[in-house]
Amino acid sequence: MRLFLNPASRAYLRGMAEEFHQSTNAIRVELNRFEEAGMLVSENRGNKKIYRANTSHPLYPDIRNILMKYVGLDQVLKEVIARLGHLELVYLTGDYAVGKDTGIIDLIFVGKMDKNYLIKLIDKAEKLIHRKIRFLSYEMEEWQQNHRALPDQEKFLLLWEKEAE
Repeated sequence: MRLFLNPASRAYLRGMAEEFHQSTNAIRVELNRFEEAGMLVSENRGNKKIYRANTSHPLYPDIRNILMKYVGLDQVLKEVIARLGHLELVYLTGDYAVGKDTGIIDLIFVGKMDKNYLIKLIDKAEKLIHRKIRFLSYEMEEWQQNHRALPDQEKFLLLWEKEAE
């Protein structure tokens, strides 16, 4: 999940071993298997080998969709976005945006919306997916002016964008 949920995510052996509290040998075996299957690509940076998901692999979209379903994001998108009406953008941020399964999903909604109705929809989605959802909501103008000031900007993963009319 660490590499496949967010296509911009990168990781290296020791960092993943520390993050998952596993030996470097166990992590190395799995990374090598994924790389041999063509699902991961790597590059050397100094003395570190950096891995990322191979987004051009034919199974990448399917794996990402499976992870979205596992986390429950597909249900959140289905329950919340379809009913809000004037939504422009939805971002995943926090732990899930970097591939950590902590049970708390952090979302940012951008657009004009009834915040009381959004709270009811989020509550319904939480019951469906059995995970806690934290969220921020912005109107488009407010988002455009202020989003660069938010911490960890590189950890925003665009989940949904309104189609151009």
